[in-house]
Amino acid sequence: MLKWLQRRNAGTDGEARAAELYDEIVAVARRPDWYVEGGVPDSIDGRFDMVVLSLSLLLFRLEQDAEDARARALSSLLVERFAADMDGSFREIGIGDMVIGKHMGRAMQALGGRLGSYREALAADADPALLGAALARNVMRVEDAAPDWLTARVREEWARCTARPLSEILG
Repeated sequence: MLKWLQRRNAGTDGEARAAELYDEIVAVARRPDWYVEGGVPDSIDGRFDMVVLSLSLLLFRLEQDAEDARARALSSLLVERFAADMDGSFREIGIGDMVIGKHMGRAMQALGGRLGSYREALAADADPALLGAALARNVMRVEDAAPDWLTARVREEWARCTARPLSEILG
């Protein structure tokens, strides 16, 4: 009985921590400087793109400690939290039950595609131009390179994430 309670509470703690971290992700994504100085469109799509970008950075940080079961579990919980947030957001803007699955599929596909693109662009041995191109394509939705400010700011956020100890992330 005691082990069952410990497992149950551990799951609850993990979910609570994922909720806290997801709130941090959304707060970073909603900072006005992304939209004012960075030129990110202040639209539903622009905000979605910034949440995906912020989530991606934390997921990549957790990948650095992928051998830790808690890091893997937290990654899964963060993706679940993202899916729940997107579901709620879609419903809030009037997307109904008949088509919500289609929209959720697109959102998750977009997350997967951007994860691959950002992972490649942020690799230690990556061509520095890759990040600007990935941001242009996925955030600015243009073919040119993203603004220098945006690229530099994302690199700063990535450096901040990589410097964050796993123990702090796990809470």
